[in-house]
Amino acid sequence: MRYLLDSSLLIDHANGDESAVALLRQLFEEGHDLYSCDVVTCEVLSRGEPDHLRHVEVLLRALEYVSTAPEAARWAGASRRARRATGGKRSLGDALIGGVAISLGATVVTRNRPDFERQGVPVLTY
Repeated sequence: MRYLLDSSLLIDHANGDESAVALLRQLFEEGHDLYSCDVVTCEVLSRGEPDHLRHVEVLLRALEYVSTAPEAARWAGASRRARRATGGKRSLGDALIGGVAISLGATVVTRNRPDFERQGVPVLTY
């Protein structure tokens, strides 16, 4: 199975959150295809103390990195436009992560389930 790991999982893992640690361990042990993308990489490296950032860097190196493809960016734009049409908002980051997940046929692993479910993106939470 393919999983795109959201920033929340990587940050929570680096902070020692037991459920994040257990889930990530399980996903690696089961041999799933685990991905990061440009948005997640930027988000997780944008703040934190040196020890936290080192931990996150190790995690990122263990994942397959995927850049946002043009079709994923188009999907993200349509997702944001649809949400805005109903009076809501969708962050650029969440829309792009959703677009990358859809283009990969991947499930987003996050603790922020509603951000992605509203886009129709499959979600695994912890």
